Amino acid sequence: MPLTLSLTDANRLLTEQFAPWVVDLGLTVVELDARRAVLRLPWSDRLARDGGGLSGQALMAAADTATVIAVSAARGAYGPMTTVQQSTSFQRALRDTDVLVTAAVNKLGRRMAFTDVTMTADGAQNPSATATTLYALLD
Repeated sequence: MPLTLSLTDANRLLTEQFAPWVVDLGLTVVELDARRAVLRLPWSDRLARDGGGLSGQALMAAADTATVIAVSAARGAYGPMTTVQQSTSFQRALRDTDVLVTAAVNKLGRRMAFTDVTMTADGAQNPSATATTLYALLD
């Protein structure tokens, strides 16, 4: 029987497998299925840059983190992995809003995983940023 990653397990990964500064982003896993994870990045003035928009660094870290959760869900459990490549496109500023970060695994191999990530203001239809990620699976 294949392993399955629960929402509780996924949220536990956020505190157990990530650096303290990533934990400080306040991310939570709000949806999870076999090849997709949705994380909420809560608005914080601490993450805003000049002009009041959410910093790209925070969005990129959230996309990277969502990828780990989605790949873990696709594999049924967490295993060692590392970012090989991340390409992010910013389409509009995010101000004073939580962000839903959706990572979808589109190819899961024995050694590599490929995902697409969208970052959308809570309640919006269109993404404010998108990313593609490539991960090496280390076990």
